[in-house]
Amino acid sequence: MTLLDIGCGWGSLMKYAAENYGVSCVGITISQKQIELGQQLCAGLPIEFLLQDYRRLEGQFDRIVSVGMVEHVGYKNYRQFMQIVDRCLKEDGLFLLHTIGNRYSVTYGEQWSNKYIFPNGMLPSLVQIFRASEKLFVTEDLHNFGSDYDRTLMAWLDNFEHHWQQLEPKYGKQFYRFWKYYLCTMAGSFRARNIQLWQIVFSKKGIVGGYRSVR
Repeated sequence: MTLLDIGCGWGSLMKYAAENYGVSCVGITISQKQIELGQQLCAGLPIEFLLQDYRRLEGQFDRIVSVGMVEHVGYKNYRQFMQIVDRCLKEDGLFLLHTIGNRYSVTYGEQWSNKYIFPNGMLPSLVQIFRASEKLFVTEDLHNFGSDYDRTLMAWLDNFEHHWQQLEPKYGKQFYRFWKYYLCTMAGSFRARNIQLWQIVFSKKGIVGGYRSVR
């Protein structure tokens, strides 16, 4: 089986798939640093890293995943993103989209986060996602586990605090304040259920007999 990871980061998902399921993987990122570390972590596995924009993707794959990347695509590009996935997915393939999402549609990102954490980032709504996928995909499964992400962010904060002495010489006190504020406000937003975390499984024509989700 072949797997394409759009926005692969350091290759953790591909590494798991290759080690546990014998999958051959291709991952794309626009970060050279991510590729350098990813190649070290995935050495000896059937994994290829590509430094490129998703709009230049070619080839076809049995499975496509995109985890936390569509938050950086922008509402004007959602349809094109889905069209490219459709082009690269085999007829009997599956596409998994994992994203933080808004309860309502916006055309802008949160200003503080845009300035200090994720420039030009914005969270999609379900309306925007499904409008972009219209006539391209069948929605096989939608899982919202946003309430769990509160605990994830608190675990990240605890880990950050625990290792701060090692990080401080490189990053400084201003970064410490920014990052702690970001993690806490995001955790609060998930706790209040103002933002969600979705995992959506798409097929091209529908799975005969229905898709059986893993929870």
